[in-house]
Amino acid sequence: MVATKSKVAAGVLAILFGGLGVHKFYLGNIVLGIIYLLFFWTYIPAVIGFIEGIIYLCTSDEKFARKYGKRVFQPYQ
Repeated sequence: MVATKSKVAAGVLAILFGGLGVHKFYLGNIVLGIIYLLFFWTYIPAVIGFIEGIIYLCTSDEKFARKYGKRVFQPYQ
């Protein structure tokens, strides 16, 4: 697995702009990003985004790459 997205960038976006769902758009989850945008006025997405940001920053690089990365097939070497 190769990480195509930065976990630090995802974590910072979630902490700073989590209420707008920017981190979800960054990670490629458009549907959840739109849901966050629809409910940003309730401040619930902001709280969830802050918690997700902490989780992203505390997650190991391997686990983050497994969840948000792409599988790269290498030919025989």
